[in-house]
Amino acid sequence: MGAKNKVIAGDYINYSVSNLVHLFYWFKIIAINKETIQEYEVLDESRTKSAISAMGRGLLGSFALGPVGLLAGLSAKSKGTHIISIKFKNGKNSLIEIDDFIYKELIKKLY
Repeated sequence: MGAKNKVIAGDYINYSVSNLVHLFYWFKIIAINKETIQEYEVLDESRTKSAISAMGRGLLGSFALGPVGLLAGLSAKSKGTHIISIKFKNGKNSLIEIDDFIYKELIKKLY
């Protein structure tokens, strides 16, 4: 299962995180950038893989390429999930869970 791309704890809980690196919930939008963030910390980076998906790729790989294909299929396609603690300049704090794509965008905006 991939990242939730949501605030999972703290202020703004259940707000979604967009690929434009904003928090949003209904019509409320909060930018995440240098002007709104005081500090952030990457708490946990984990690589997860769907077992069923890996077995399916391994089986297809074994039919196509034999034992080498089996190993390649089982080791391919990890999904990145990142847990980030954010402290806003307005005093609020949030813990967000995001995927690799949003993580890369977040790092660019906060650099």
